[in-house]
Amino acid sequence: MTSATAPARLLPVFLFNAAYMAAAVAGSIVQGNREFIFYIVVMLVLIAVMGAVHRSVRLTTGMLWAFSFWGLAHMAGGLCPLPAGWPYNGDQAVLYSLWLIPERLKYDQIVHAYGFGVTTWLCWHILRNALRQPDGSAVRPTFGMLTLCAAAGMGFGALNEVIEFIAVLTIPNTNVGGYENTGWDLVANLIGTLFAALIIRLRHAPSPRP
Repeated sequence: MTSATAPARLLPVFLFNAAYMAAAVAGSIVQGNREFIFYIVVMLVLIAVMGAVHRSVRLTTGMLWAFSFWGLAHMAGGLCPLPAGWPYNGDQAVLYSLWLIPERLKYDQIVHAYGFGVTTWLCWHILRNALRQPDGSAVRPTFGMLTLCAAAGMGFGALNEVIEFIAVLTIPNTNVGGYENTGWDLVANLIGTLFAALIIRLRHAPSPRP
């Protein structure tokens, strides 16, 4: 990829992220949503971190878009109100609380599984570009390598729960949920990381000989 084409492929990603973050800031101010102002600050920090990671290891366009859609899903989850009569869990009728399957599956859990699945993909991308096998060839997505990536994805998921705990301690009337919600979030994270590890393994599986 030439230096001329790199900015061209990044510009749509940048504009997409800038658009939904601007909408999130405006929505938080209009709604007086102090909790989400906190999350917007966290998101801006994470976007800056991802920019630094990209400069270091050159993320693929697909990966950049995957993280961008995760950011959009997160911002929409906390700010988009639900129509009257839609089933939700908790005190706030926003997208994050929506029951996709009543009493079984929430929008929040899908976002967790997706996001930390993508994080596991990121961990594999970094590991693959940082390591080489003894003969100098690229590392393969072995069970051990993918276990490390999935564990790293779970670790970042746990860090997310710490950030949510800080929000609970510092901001009144958050929509984070209690201990059971945290447990289900971690289960969703695990499912996402395992699914991502499986996809990585299948994509790099050797082709059967004719």
